[in-house]
Amino acid sequence: MASAAGEPKKIIIDTDPGIDDAMAIFLALRSPEVEVIGLTTIYGNVYTTLATRNALHLLEVADRTDIPVAEGSHVTITKGTKLRVADFVHGADGLGNQNFPPPEGKPIDMSATDFLVEQANLYPGKVTVVALGPLTNIALAIQQDPSFVKNIGQIVLLGGAFAVNGNVNPAAEANIFGDPDAADIVFTSGADVLAVGINVTHQVVLTGVYLHDPTAMLAAINPSLITYVEGAVRVQTNGITRGLTLLYNKQKRFAEITEWSNQPSVKVAVTVDAPAVLKLVMKRLME
Repeated sequence: MASAAGEPKKIIIDTDPGIDDAMAIFLALRSPEVEVIGLTTIYGNVYTTLATRNALHLLEVADRTDIPVAEGSHVTITKGTKLRVADFVHGADGLGNQNFPPPEGKPIDMSATDFLVEQANLYPGKVTVVALGPLTNIALAIQQDPSFVKNIGQIVLLGGAFAVNGNVNPAAEANIFGDPDAADIVFTSGADVLAVGINVTHQVVLTGVYLHDPTAMLAAINPSLITYVEGAVRVQTNGITRGLTLLYNKQKRFAEITEWSNQPSVKVAVTVDAPAVLKLVMKRLME
């Protein structure tokens, strides 16, 4: 949703830092087009407690301790505690085993869900959530406040593998696989959702490293960098294809009433200007 002329877009980053999350957070902080009004934390690359610690640490490194951090859910939306945590990618501390000292700051005395709902109510239509991990916090906000889906400006999420193999298994991408039930709630909520899946982020490569999170962040900051299609998205929540994201383009009409019928449309990114994304990432992070 467009902000007033010259006014930076307010964004909340829902994050599980994570090395590529760190890049995306620093990228947002160096982008004059947006104002980061808060970080909310979630499990994914690390458990939620460590995600919160890392978020506080990154804001201290950036000298932006004015930005609040709200701790998110420690379990999936169905109260699942057996979480998939990608410490084998990001190191035991989530930031490449650098063993940073503990941050001085603390998270605010408000849950991520409450913070998301509060900010959407404070600035109706003006807040973009950039969701870089499993979608539990966002789904909880949708469940908690029925007006959240119309108060939130847009939800730009890193997630899904549309018509390509996943990165957890052939069916599923990691963030959707982390909480498929939450993802299905978000996709069918009626909110303005833009999904940036690995079918797009795998096109943005920095000397062998895929820039997943920075690409999703730049899609929120500058939507002209991507193209998208619209349709209904459902998430498979069990079985061998648990975590599968399937886009229904609504071009064919089916006679039967099914779980696909009358679902709201979301946007799914299909192409990205990879050279422009790489150039922006390098320019803003190297300045």
